[in-house]
Amino acid sequence: MNHNPPYPAQEAVIPVGVAVILTIVTCGLYGLWWQYKQMEILNAWHGREEYSFLTYLILSFITCGIYAVYYEYKMAQGINEIQHRYGYRVNENLALLCVLLSICSVGVLSLAIQQSDINDLYGENPDI
Repeated sequence: MNHNPPYPAQEAVIPVGVAVILTIVTCGLYGLWWQYKQMEILNAWHGREEYSFLTYLILSFITCGIYAVYYEYKMAQGINEIQHRYGYRVNENLALLCVLLSICSVGVLSLAIQQSDINDLYGENPDI
């Protein structure tokens, strides 16, 4: 890692397998916290308030999940922007993959892929 991360690694690096299992066991409640945490991490990396969990939650509810699909796209684009800025490998298909997973009602996999890329920013990708 050739830079100082703007968000503490001990809070940002989340084992993907554990997060997926907790999301399933809690019927999605952990997934909401996980989404919030990812937004907080990306806001720190971008140095601006790009993502708002409250906006995401309200508009996703009002639009019956359509806004959530858009937000998965937006978050994936944000991850790609960070990867490019700091010289990490950029998955150009990340946004499309996240949108497709969200449309197919497996948004937890979108969160998992995004978390894996976030973990890579810290040089760590812990398993279960």
